[in-house]
Amino acid sequence: MDKIEIKGLEVFAHHGVYEEEQRLGQKFVVSAVLSLDTTAAAQTDDLDKTVNYGAISRQITQILQRENHKLLERAAAVTAEEILLTNPLINGITIKIEKPWAPVGLPLETVAVETTRKWHTAYIALGSNLGEKKNYLDVAIEELKAVKGIEIESVSDWIETEPYGYLDQPNFLNGCACLRTWLEPFALLDVLQSIEAKAGRERKIHWGPRTLDLDLLFYDDQILGTKRLIVPHPEIEKRSFVLVPMAQIAPWLRHPVSKSTIKQLLEELNAEQ
Repeated sequence: MDKIEIKGLEVFAHHGVYEEEQRLGQKFVVSAVLSLDTTAAAQTDDLDKTVNYGAISRQITQILQRENHKLLERAAAVTAEEILLTNPLINGITIKIEKPWAPVGLPLETVAVETTRKWHTAYIALGSNLGEKKNYLDVAIEELKAVKGIEIESVSDWIETEPYGYLDQPNFLNGCACLRTWLEPFALLDVLQSIEAKAGRERKIHWGPRTLDLDLLFYDDQILGTKRLIVPHPEIEKRSFVLVPMAQIAPWLRHPVSKSTIKQLLEELNAEQ
């Protein structure tokens, strides 16, 4: 990925914990590294094919002067996220905000906070087998759309499937969705579980009936193995109710462990049945 750098942008703003900082203001020094593909701009020499670093510098200044924050962490996050949301050519951004006049009462050159936000691709599975199943799935998609830092790229059809594991329960309605998100895996998991909770999800029986089930299947090509979260989701290759809708939206996605595509995994599963 190519990069555009902005270094040493001076912004007078009113961020800080102390009342005097919020009232009087002080100098902040901002640097930004923008990640994007500059191939089209290099080939055409067309400014519209890249990011205007002058415009980004002005936008950073406007964001930092628009409202006051106590913490540099907050100021950096707000700035990075707005830049990412409003500039579709930018795939990632690292913002560093320095505070050379920080009131610490000691001789120092500066203090700084550096924050990175970048777009990731995640795939989730959705399922329901209680109540208004389609409505639960539709509402879940709308809830995800409303979360800052999540964009819905594609959604499969909802398909009816038989129960898996625990069989004495109604049929499921299942589907998958592709998300674009700057949320890290555990933050995304928190969002999924909060949406489940709103739908009245209860975890009484393993693989049992539920109003709404949201599982994180893939997150870029990352491999995670913790007590709370395993990515890729275990046993994807055994679950037609995941592979069929995934094949609709991402047939050529490769499983980062087996290296097989979703299409290949589905064909192998069908051959076994």
